[in-house]
Amino acid sequence: MPKEKSDSSSKRGTPAGIKELLKKATTEMLVLFLLRQKPMYTYEMMQKIEKLSNGILAFNTLYIAIYRLEKYGYLKESGKILSEDNRIRIYFSITEEGREYLKNIIAEYRLVTDAINNILSQDGTLFQEGEPKHDNEG
Repeated sequence: MPKEKSDSSSKRGTPAGIKELLKKATTEMLVLFLLRQKPMYTYEMMQKIEKLSNGILAFNTLYIAIYRLEKYGYLKESGKILSEDNRIRIYFSITEEGREYLKNIIAEYRLVTDAINNILSQDGTLFQEGEPKHDNEG
């Protein structure tokens, strides 16, 4: 009997697990995509992603992705504003290196998702009638 875990690894082997993995794999792309539109602060990005995805993509935090992108020079801090509730909002903007990186990861994303969609679209058509569905070499 498999052990139950309380962390995100407990979603492995479930539809929610693939969603979490896809979300993690696309976080940087989504952050840079938004910052290509305009400078934003972290919570604003989280809200915008959730809204644009109709609630399918919701993040508890984006700080790890933001710090990683900043470390590689793909985004930069572009200002600080004191909000009405006395919180300092740190705005980030995309750099030229970030624009190039975003262009490249979008191309890779589309290449991979198009290939997956192509494979999935062939459901029920891959094998001819009477053709074995397994490899009998041995």
